[in-house]
Amino acid sequence: MIPIKNIYYMLSYSFQLLNEEGYKNIATEEFETTADLLSSILVKGVTLQIKKGLGREYISTKEPLSTLRGKIDITESIKTKSLLKQQLICTYDEFSLNGLYNKIIKSTFELLLKFDISKQRKKEIKRLLVYFVDVDTIDLNSVDWKMRFNRNNQTYKMLISICYLIYNGLLQTQNDGTFNTMEFNEKHMAKLYEKFILEYYKKHYSYLDVSAKQIPWSVDDGYITMLPIMQSDICIQKENKVLIIDAKYYNHNTQSQYDVNTIHSQNLYQIFTYVKNKDSSFKDNNHEVSGMLLYAKTDDGIQPSGSYQMSGNKISCNTLDLNVDFEIIKQQLDNIINSHFN
Repeated sequence: MIPIKNIYYMLSYSFQLLNEEGYKNIATEEFETTADLLSSILVKGVTLQIKKGLGREYISTKEPLSTLRGKIDITESIKTKSLLKQQLICTYDEFSLNGLYNKIIKSTFELLLKFDISKQRKKEIKRLLVYFVDVDTIDLNSVDWKMRFNRNNQTYKMLISICYLIYNGLLQTQNDGTFNTMEFNEKHMAKLYEKFILEYYKKHYSYLDVSAKQIPWSVDDGYITMLPIMQSDICIQKENKVLIIDAKYYNHNTQSQYDVNTIHSQNLYQIFTYVKNKDSSFKDNNHEVSGMLLYAKTDDGIQPSGSYQMSGNKISCNTLDLNVDFEIIKQQLDNIINSHFN
């Protein structure tokens, strides 16, 4: 079980905006549930967004008007007999608050009001909803969450991501119609865990090249049609020294057969493939490429641990204990860098 405070720190690295001054006091608060933590982050974020100005979008509107505006829809005007009322059907663009992002935020706020979060948080949400009086609600089940952001709406990226986490956690009903308490499921935590490690190393080890690189296939004839993309979670490089980390978050970190626990086969095949193809890219140049499976530690008695020399490359399996003080988590991550890059 990961302490809620550590989930906040992981979110802080994943969403760099959480390191801004407006969010600093969240780190000193105590939260009993993940839902209360995320609602607090959303409240702080929307408060800051209101100070900067809520985003507006051009919304296409069609309605009968007595005065001309935009384009006249003659066919629709005749069909609806609006001419008899001395009106015309006009289509025009309105610069409005009633855009998709604001709809998602308002709908998420209204969802949170139905759940067991603190009375103070609900009071703050109701205060903020006043600013969304001209914004419609939206069925969050119908939202395509794979949306792109530009310079004009970049500040909404984290807010929408938090709404997505809340939506995924809260919209889970029991058979009797009641709601589950929100918790991150394994899929959500896997994404957060991977993003957290990547952003931690980016922030604290600027002298290293840290990224989630695609690794090219090492083919003899250049033919790569239909070969899948090799997308690493974390690739850390200093000159010709490389460490590829595959971050794994499972409920159970090993596979068991006949009472024998082993590393997940697919994980090992994957990291080995990444390492060997990256290794091949250096050709005859002096280099060192290593791989690591970094599992989030679970309560299981047996955890993945070991270092193996495979065809000239070091492949290791480690665990990261998230159920400790955050300073100890940082020490664990720092030790990985120290052991590979000195």
